[in-house]
Amino acid sequence: MGEVTSLWVFGYGSLVWKPGFQHGQTAIGYVEGLARRFWQGNETHRGVPGKPGRVATLVEEQGEVTHGIAMELKGEEALDYLNNREMTLGGYLQKITQFHATEKDIPPFPVLVFVATPQSKHWLGPADSQYLAKQVVSSSGPSGHNVEYVIKLAQWLRKTFPEVVDEHLYSLETQVLAEVEIQGLCLNCLLGDELQDPAPAAVTAPAHLSNPPTRQTTYCANLTVKSLRCVKL
Repeated sequence: MGEVTSLWVFGYGSLVWKPGFQHGQTAIGYVEGLARRFWQGNETHRGVPGKPGRVATLVEEQGEVTHGIAMELKGEEALDYLNNREMTLGGYLQKITQFHATEKDIPPFPVLVFVATPQSKHWLGPADSQYLAKQVVSSSGPSGHNVEYVIKLAQWLRKTFPEVVDEHLYSLETQVLAEVEIQGLCLNCLLGDELQDPAPAAVTAPAHLSNPPTRQTTYCANLTVKSLRCVKL
């Protein structure tokens, strides 16, 4: 394994299944004291001006953990892409937090994370899962339908961390699937052409309510963090 770069980013939303940039090594794991919530609006990727979709952010909440993936950034182009995608277009801010890898021999290390706050112009705030689901099902943007964002994130999390139950995400997923069925919509059409392993059982009944699939093993399992420097933001 080559030398580790100084900057990694933590993905907890669409970055986990659609990073959109060339990255280096990856490691799966979690961050502490932060909860994934669909409280941020989006008018550039999963919605349009005047009709925003709902996307994930992280909010400070003691005792909570959020699972996702850390990705090594290689070159200024990757950071520039993320800054434009998350900050300029998405209304997120940068912060640094500690990442805890699933692999026990990897010590915690700092990662860049993009979070939205109530000060963001796109902030929509809390709502119950039924309300969120109706908004998700009625929203679409240049990057695809809002349903795709929610379902593929839930599918990735379930496959990668079958023992983890993200109540907020999975409750929203269940409500979204119910709303799609109520409206008689084509789920696969909403998920787009990139759907992989459709798994009918996961479409009709989320796997956390039945038998979870086998855990993915496609991520770096032998990462050794030699040195990581703080980044000036």
